[in-house]
Amino acid sequence: MTQGIALAVLLVLGGLAIAGPSGLLAWGENLRLLDQRRATIATLSHERDELKVQVNALNPSNADPDLVGELLRKDLNVVHPDEVVILLDKPAD
Repeated sequence: MTQGIALAVLLVLGGLAIAGPSGLLAWGENLRLLDQRRATIATLSHERDELKVQVNALNPSNADPDLVGELLRKDLNVVHPDEVVILLDKPAD
C-alpha cells in the first residue's frame, strides 16, 4: 500500500518536472519571455537616459536656450514676434 502511494507521488513529481509550470516543456517559453523582457528593459533604459539628458539640459541654473525654445514652441504654441509660421496641410489619406 505505501509503495503504491510512494510510486504515485513520484509519478506526479516526475510529471510536474516535465509538464509543470517550471518544467522542461515550459523552458522554451520562459526563455522567450526572458528575451522579450530584456528587450523591453533595454528600450526603457534608453528612454530613461534620453530623459536624463533632457532634464539636465533644463536645469534652472543653466538651461539650454535651444531646448527651452523648442519646448516652448512645441508645448505652449508660442513664437517670437519676428518669426514666420508656415502651416502645412496634411496629405489626404
